[in-house]
Amino acid sequence: MQEGMSMPLKATTRFAAVIATATVGFALAAVPATAAAQGDALPKKVSRNVTVDGVYRHLIAFQRLADRNGRTRVASSAGHQQSATYIADKVRAAGFDVTIHEFPFIYFVPQVETLTADGRSVPTHMFTYSKSTPAGGLTAPLVPVPVDDSPGCEAADYTGVNVTGKIALIKRGTCSFAQKQQVASEAGAIATVIYNNVPDSAPLAGTLSDPANARVPTVGVTLAEGEALAAKPPASVTINAQATEEPRRSFNVIAQTKTGRKDNVVMAGAHLDSVESGPGINDNGSGSATLLETALQLGGSPKVNNAVRFGWWSAEEFGLVGSTQYVRSLSFEQQLDIALYLNFDMVGSPNAAYFVFDGDNSDNVGAGPGPLGSAAIESALQARFRTAGVQTEGTDFDSRSDYAEFVAQGIPAGGTFTGAEKIKTAAQAAKWGGQANVAYDKCYHQACDNLYNINRTALGKQATAISYVVAAYGISTEDVNGVPPRPQRAQARSAAKAFAAPATYDHDPTS
Repeated sequence: MQEGMSMPLKATTRFAAVIATATVGFALAAVPATAAAQGDALPKKVSRNVTVDGVYRHLIAFQRLADRNGRTRVASSAGHQQSATYIADKVRAAGFDVTIHEFPFIYFVPQVETLTADGRSVPTHMFTYSKSTPAGGLTAPLVPVPVDDSPGCEAADYTGVNVTGKIALIKRGTCSFAQKQQVASEAGAIATVIYNNVPDSAPLAGTLSDPANARVPTVGVTLAEGEALAAKPPASVTINAQATEEPRRSFNVIAQTKTGRKDNVVMAGAHLDSVESGPGINDNGSGSATLLETALQLGGSPKVNNAVRFGWWSAEEFGLVGSTQYVRSLSFEQQLDIALYLNFDMVGSPNAAYFVFDGDNSDNVGAGPGPLGSAAIESALQARFRTAGVQTEGTDFDSRSDYAEFVAQGIPAGGTFTGAEKIKTAAQAAKWGGQANVAYDKCYHQACDNLYNINRTALGKQATAISYVVAAYGISTEDVNGVPPRPQRAQARSAAKAFAAPATYDHDPTS
């Protein structure tokens, strides 16, 4: 008996037995894990038709739109606006209901970002929404903050550590970058340098999420540089960091099928914007193009039980602004209509990994499991990669992409990722191919993130898995949230009505 169904006690056992008999086939084959209930003809058809050539054609379009607009598709730029129009026109022509969700954001682009330690230049990135230094920079002693399970996250971390009028050196981990620089500021620091907690190929690039969070100039460096500075703190460090910061507007593109339940929507998203310094073809033209081709092959009126909604987010590179604004614009009931959210950010990395978001926290790292139902999404994606002979690894819900606000609101989430600036291990290279001790994407957030930066083999495997799972959840989300496909609900109702007929029952079962 489904929760909330009211039945006379003496009918309960008999009714439950019939429902169990009627639905056991569905329970064994729920989509994606149990696709046989309605057959997996649609997911197979969509994934077969979503080809790497089809996805790559959209990437060519994004590259050309960037090239003719200053070689960037950063949010609010002509390159982004034309990319979004390209997508909106395509999905509208395919029969989707299309809406444009406009929002304000603070545009922030560093103009100067340098760090010198005792005269030595150290590669660095200015964090998005950081305070700027005075012209010419600021110079002060560098003080390492002790490393523990939550370095620099609490006032107690500064007990016995004098950072007044000095620059705090803090290791990444546990709390947000915004919190680290706020706590450092409250302890008297005039700036912060945050270094990575994993091997990387480029200086740590982070965001404070909101200009209102900024307290002091904050820059990032690699793990190796941070550890070297901590081991032998220089007598003086100079940080010179200034940025352009101004209010602007951008927009998300939302497309939903005309068919399927509107109260159990399957949502898939990818950010469309790039950083200012490049065209962003892997980050994240790859995810956007894959979802666009999936939408086009699915069509605006597919034979699905659940409506499928696609979101192409903007201003992700400024702190997940577009997706966050979208989710927060929905009422609780509207959020409740979203059965699950799938996120695809960077799925064509040149030295590709095959990561699936760790919905059940089986890897036991970082932020823990996703909302209830996320483990099922992880399993569904893993199964599709196994079909292709690909062994995946879990990756943490670390709030670095657009799933963050969905997860924060309790919406089951998942997705795939081929890696960014972190380093591929020897074991991963043996498993997946590629180069050990090299970044998954050595052009991450750089001008060289262009068409030549795409691994077509990885992109093709991702597109096949992604398109199958998106279409499959259009059939049923039962493994995620317990909502069965329409034929199963119809059988349950028919069985309930059959047992409501005897005169001994004084009320109809509710459904």
